[in-house]
Amino acid sequence: MILCQISDMHIKRPGERAYQRVDTAAYLRRAVTHLNQLWPRPDAVVMTGDLVDSGDPLEYAHLRALLGDLQIPYYLCAGNHDSRAALRAAFPEHTYLRQNAEFVQYAVDLGPLRLISLDTQDYPNPGGRLCERRLDWLSDQLAMAGGRPVVITMHHPPFPTGIGHMDEIGMSSPDLDRLREIVQRHSNVERILCGHLHRPIHARFAGTIASTCPSPAHQVALDLRPDAPSAFMMEPPSYQLHWWQADTGLVTHAGFCDAYEGPYPFHDADGKLIP
Repeated sequence: MILCQISDMHIKRPGERAYQRVDTAAYLRRAVTHLNQLWPRPDAVVMTGDLVDSGDPLEYAHLRALLGDLQIPYYLCAGNHDSRAALRAAFPEHTYLRQNAEFVQYAVDLGPLRLISLDTQDYPNPGGRLCERRLDWLSDQLAMAGGRPVVITMHHPPFPTGIGHMDEIGMSSPDLDRLREIVQRHSNVERILCGHLHRPIHARFAGTIASTCPSPAHQVALDLRPDAPSAFMMEPPSYQLHWWQADTGLVTHAGFCDAYEGPYPFHDADGKLIP
């Protein structure tokens, strides 16, 4: 079982660029082409929020068109830049988006894994929340999963990252205490997969690993100074592959959307190491 994760595409209206610089649509086209060429092909793609830049229906129409060429089933999550109503309207056939009437939260089976997606949006606050209703729903879903391995997805990570301007719009601390208590009761939670940070970051949380995913477009600048300015970098567009086997659990690989030289063999035709 291979689960691909991309995040924070920030699609604008056709012809517009994010921050007047980043052609996020062009980057997503490249990512879709790249993912279609992966072999073995992932079984599913999860997209962990900030699918578009301002929750505009025209942005979602553009996103839908860009994803039209993706040959892998995909699952959408809401981030702080998204609109629940516009997202649901743009993807009516994605019925899982309406499992919960109030929030974009759902649970689906992906092969041997149970995917549970949480909605951390707290509009108009860019930071994340998990209110009692959302956490009660998570607790119920984990109880119903039994011993089945679970992957939780959510946009905001449940840990501080050291990137100050992003931590300022992170998860609300009171919510994290109950989330931690709920997750700790379930040893079958394999991973908590998040977006928001535009960087690959990993931390222990509640007896499992929580991580964030890089963007297929721009990345948040890696600057751990407490007073570091808010900035982004045009580092290589990236994604993550989460490879599942029952005896190892979830193993994560970083992938890059651009084309690079290779692969070149380590050994010649006779099996000898090439000097």
